[in-house]
Amino acid sequence: IAIGTLLLWLPYFNTTGRFAPFLTALFTATAASTVTGRAVVDTATHWSRAGQGVLMVLMEVGGLGFMSTATFLLVIITQRVTVANQLIMREFLGISRRSGLLRLSIQVVSISLFFQLVGFLIFLWRFLPIFEPSEAVWQALFLAVSGFNNAGFNIIPESASMVLFRKEMWVLGSLTALIIVGGISYSILAEFLRFKRFSRFSLDSRMVIVLSLVLWLLGAMVFFVSEFGNEATLKGLPLGSQVIDSVFHSVSGRTAGFTTIDFVQTEQHTNFFFTGLMFIGGASGSTAGGIKVNTMAVILVAVMASIRGRAQVEVSGREIPAAQIQRALALAFLGIGFVFIVAFFLVVTEGFPFDDILFETVSAFGTVGLSSGITADLSVWGKSLLAGTMFVGRLGPLTMALALGQTPQRAIYRYSQERVRIG
Repeated sequence: IAIGTLLLWLPYFNTTGRFAPFLTALFTATAASTVTGRAVVDTATHWSRAGQGVLMVLMEVGGLGFMSTATFLLVIITQRVTVANQLIMREFLGISRRSGLLRLSIQVVSISLFFQLVGFLIFLWRFLPIFEPSEAVWQALFLAVSGFNNAGFNIIPESASMVLFRKEMWVLGSLTALIIVGGISYSILAEFLRFKRFSRFSLDSRMVIVLSLVLWLLGAMVFFVSEFGNEATLKGLPLGSQVIDSVFHSVSGRTAGFTTIDFVQTEQHTNFFFTGLMFIGGASGSTAGGIKVNTMAVILVAVMASIRGRAQVEVSGREIPAAQIQRALALAFLGIGFVFIVAFFLVVTEGFPFDDILFETVSAFGTVGLSSGITADLSVWGKSLLAGTMFVGRLGPLTMALALGQTPQRAIYRYSQERVRIG
């Protein structure tokens, strides 16, 4: 973020020929590094080709994950990784053994670059008839990197996000696929390539896949039903286009932030529902933010077990350790608490409606990039708070998971139990 801010601040990296406002450079570098995609200036016109290149590199590093990128570089440069770094990578990638960790980290980078290459070729095929060859290559490369890393940035001229390609099935379909692959986590991709059968997947992968499918379907249904009669969004479009738009926004609106509509014009209940989706985010070890689908899945099965009066939390013939349930609850509670604090201060410092502020806050925390249209009009304090929220949203859940996942200390003694009333 510091390097990106310094570069974007320089006149060479923008089209005005002057030093960019420092807060604009800081906010944009943070948004790119945390793959949030939030912008206070028009990315396509304000930043030069060099500035857009800086954003692309920041998105790539931020999307691959700081831990996996660092490990990959250590493997290449020094051929060794410390035990501490291996333990961090184990938590980030979601594997149970240290053996093969370095090989897996190389697979992370290789798989990521492969999918981005496929996306680039598809976009290039569609963009060549529209742009000059060199511009088509640049547009396709930037969109492939931004799409896979769930960043939400785009540099398509005279187009708010993906509005220009709203009826392009190949573009929207390929972008949706890139978002899904980038937001589903590397470990699940590795298991898919290795096992190819759902029944052989780990419990973690099965829970993520099932809940992700449920969230995508539920999000598409809510968006379709809520916006069906809205002339500013879906009304007037062919039924097929309405369905495609609903599915696209259900996938992108939870993790990436690409849109074919303006969320300023969506219904209030649509934004409220998507606030919840953004808070959940994508899978652990992926390019997405939020408290993670894994965390939400553990909480849901724990609640179901409590409702059924079960002392243990069991799923598909497996018991989830109590320590992981406590960690999931702690992560969710800390996420809610952080969003509440940031939203409270934004209500104090800014003069916008609370629902818009909550939407902006959760979008920043979930590193999604959707906006209710108030980002550019926020005060210096407001933009600074959102920049900090993006940073915490990207690193906070992982850092907290590592802190909560330390080896528990066994108590020498325990106190006598006493019940507290619940409900």
